[in-house]
Parts: sequence; structure tokens; C-alpha cells
Amino acid sequence: MTDTTADRTSTTRNPAAPGAARTVASAVPAALVARLAKGVTASADAEQVHTTAPLTGERLATLPLSGPADVAAAYERARRAQQTWAALPVRRRGAVLLRFHDLLLKRQDEVLDLIQAETGKARLHAFEEVLASAMAARHYGRKASGYLRDRRRSGAVPGLTHAIEARRPKGVIGQISPWNYPLELSVGDALPAFVAGNAVVNKPDTQTALTALWARELLIEAGLPADLWQIVIGDGPVVGPLVVDQADYVSFTGSTRTGREVAQKAAARLVGASLELGGKNALLVLADADLDKAAEGAVRACFSSAGQLCISIERLFVHRSVADAFLARFAARTAALRLGGGLAYGADMGSLVSDRQLEVVTRHVEDAVKAGATVLAGGQARPELGPLFFEPTILDGVTPEMSVCAEETFGPVVSIYRFDTEAEAVAAANSTSYGLNSSVWTKDLRRGRAVAAQLRTGTVNVNEAYAAAYGSVASPMGGMGDSGLGRRHGSEGILRYTEAQTVATQKLLPIGPSMGMTDEKFAALFTAGLKAMKAFGLK
Repeated sequence: MTDTTADRTSTTRNPAAPGAARTVASAVPAALVARLAKGVTASADAEQVHTTAPLTGERLATLPLSGPADVAAAYERARRAQQTWAALPVRRRGAVLLRFHDLLLKRQDEVLDLIQAETGKARLHAFEEVLASAMAARHYGRKASGYLRDRRRSGAVPGLTHAIEARRPKGVIGQISPWNYPLELSVGDALPAFVAGNAVVNKPDTQTALTALWARELLIEAGLPADLWQIVIGDGPVVGPLVVDQADYVSFTGSTRTGREVAQKAAARLVGASLELGGKNALLVLADADLDKAAEGAVRACFSSAGQLCISIERLFVHRSVADAFLARFAARTAALRLGGGLAYGADMGSLVSDRQLEVVTRHVEDAVKAGATVLAGGQARPELGPLFFEPTILDGVTPEMSVCAEETFGPVVSIYRFDTEAEAVAAANSTSYGLNSSVWTKDLRRGRAVAAQLRTGTVNVNEAYAAAYGSVASPMGGMGDSGLGRRHGSEGILRYTEAQTVATQKLLPIGPSMGMTDEKFAALFTAGLKAMKAFGLK
């Protein structure tokens, strides 16, 4: 039989999730938008920008645009507020985070509606943002005092030099946050900055600004001074550089291309930056994996938030001996995912966020199929469900010349590759300039950790998709290579927002010739002292 493109496409359509009675318009009324818009730092006669709801294509919000003078005003207010805030004890600042934690969990339905309305994701995936933000609030609310406390260090002269390492706030953090996880990647990254004594000037993506504005309102209700968190809105190429140019430190989450530009601008001012960028993440199914669990985990790994997640999986490597059995399970589960945009739990996957994302996903799939790839599941847009729905898609037979092989899709598309040895799988997984997240599936946990140690990614999940590592908020999360610089979470996630200061107090004798001692005697004394310190194991 002659192979045709039609033969290489899936004929099974994903089912639609049950509809929900509540609409975007009823969940996000004009009065709510108007109230939240007051939180934008913008002039009274500012130009307006309109956003649309991905689920329906209808207008969602009208928001004021911030200009250069507005960004400058935001920094001025933030700097004034930061000085008073930094003078408070860390525990007082941490108490605000703990109150925010409780308020967020209590009023989560409000922000779940906003996240769904602005991103189009399923409600369960919107809840992941509530979960992550609450975990960060609890962790830093309780652990900040320990992270930031003064630490005694060995002095130059034992007994005579008293040295401490202190942590001082940077000042005002310039934060640029993306549209795909608008709660977690705005407030989740801002919380450790606040508790460390900083103010924040945040430029969220305009499409998802309502979510960040809601989080700001809730933090103010929890006790955060209103001027401490400034939000400015505008096109990234226009407002973004203004935010970077006045910041004492920059926190950026977005594309690798833009991340390079942010890094260059920050470096020109000798200002630090943390950058969480793109990824082409890999999942490895080893020969001994539990195939049912691996297939279920792969569905979460590839299609949560319609694949619009920096740490989601786009490349799946499966041992040849179990490939057929695994793919049958994986394809069946993928084809059964319910697509929908109701503002309620029940849909397994929502929509893409924009025409641009739909264009990239469609192009990657169509180009791959034309070049010989086979669609095992999905592969088509679903406009009858909404303007930006695209089915969760599995591609087999992907080759290097196809765009989907190496370019980040950032959508519900995964490519399948087979391997014969673990060394081959590790080499293939590492054959990318990115290094953000990876996943390994095996029944042998020691073996899984051994494979993980060979993968060049900032996080590795063994027998989980991404949530195990990301949710371990006491541990650092970030990328290697083109996936970025710096880390969120853990000690690195808060200490990045501080300057280390050493305060050394000298007692009794100076570090230099004294009391008539000659230079030669001083040198001889310290030479003997250094030898003694080494002999006695001093560090």
C-alpha cells in the first residue's frame, strides 16, 4: 500500500468535556476588571489595551498602558516603601506571607476563574498555580528567618577576629513574568523578594495581568504595604527595558531569546539577574518501567496546561523492547482526554492561549507529517470547542530535519524516539542546548537516580512528570545551558534577592605589626600561626 499523509494521521477525536453553566463573562464581570485595573501604575489619561478570552475569543478586559513616566513613578514609590519595609523584623514580613497563604486557599475559586479566563487552561491545571504559590508562601513565610539570619564565620585570627555574614535586601526587584503561569510566576517569585526586604516592580504579560493584579490585592489584604508591589503594563519590547533599566536586580521568566537581551541589559549596569527560560524537555521510559504508571505520567508530563509549561515534556524516549506496549497505553490515554473550556473541574485539557501559539503548534505538526512523521493521537485543531483548541498530539517517526525535533513547540505535542541502551537515551536527551527539566521512569529507584545524575537538566523527576521536583520548594529549581541562570525555590530562591555583607570586628590586637614589633617579627609570628592553624585542622 502506498503511504500517504492521510495514512499517517489519527482518525480518533478527543471527546469534549461536559459544559459548565458559568461563562467567562459572568465570572469576570466588568466591575471586577475595573477594580483590578486600578492597581496598574498608569496615568489617568493612559492609552488602553484590550485582552481577549482564549476560550471564546471574546473581549475580556480593558487595561491602561504604562508609559516611561509611569515606570519611573513606580520605582520611586517602591523605593520609598522598601526602606520602611526592610526595617521590619523578618518574622513580621514572613507573617504577611502566611496570611496570604490562608487567604489564597480560602478564596482560590476567584483566582481559578481568572486564570482560566486569561489562559484557557483546564481548572485542574489552574489549581496547580494555587498549589505552587501557597507552598512558596508557607515555605518562605516560615523559613525566611533561617535563610536570612546572620551567620558566624571563621575570623582571620581565631579569638581576635569576630566575623559574621549578613544578608541585606537588594532594594527594588524588576520582575518580568509570562502569560503561561500568571499566578505562580508573578506572586510565587515575588514572595521571597518581599520577605527578604525588597520591593517589586512587576511587568506581567498583558494577556494575564488580571491574575497578577488580583494576587497583589490579596497580598495587600494580608498586610503588604500597597506601594511595595508596583504593576506596570505594556508591550514587552517597550516597557520591559524600562523595568530592567531601573532595577537593583532582575527576575525574568520567558523565552531564551528575550532572556539573552535582558541579561545583556542587566550586565551593562552590573546588576544581577535570574532567568528561567525555554526547554525541550525529555522523558525516558526504561525497559523495567511500570508501563501503566509511565503512560499515565507521560500524559501529565506532556499535556498539562496544553503543553504551555516550561517544564513540560516534548521529547519522549522509550526502550525499544517495551515501545509498542507503552505507546499503545500512552496513545489510548491521550485520545481519551476530554477537551473543554468550562469554568469548573472536569476537562482534562483546555485551549492554547493565542493565535501565535496555535500557529506554531499547527505548523510543527503539519510540517512533521508532510515530512513523514506519523500521528499516533490527536493532530488537529478543534475550532468547534473554541478558537484555540488543539488536540493532544503524539508524533512518531520524527527526524532531525523536522522543526518539531529541536525547536520548542510550547504546546500539546510530543515526539517519540526509541533507544536500545540507557547510554544512548541519555546522550539523546542531552543533545540539546536546553537543560530545564527531565523525567525518568523505572521500577529500580537507584537506577533511576543513577540515570538522573547523567542528565544535564536543572530538575529531574524519577517516576513523576514535573511536580515532584517543582513542588519540593526547599530545593532549587532552574535551568542549565539555554534554559537560564539562577534558581527559584530553596535558599537560592531567596538569597538571590539579597547582597551578602561581611562584618568583621577586630579585638585587642590589629592585624599588623604592633607594640614595637618589627615587620620581620610580625611576618614570622603569622607564618607560625598559619602553620599551627593548619596543623590543628582549622578551616
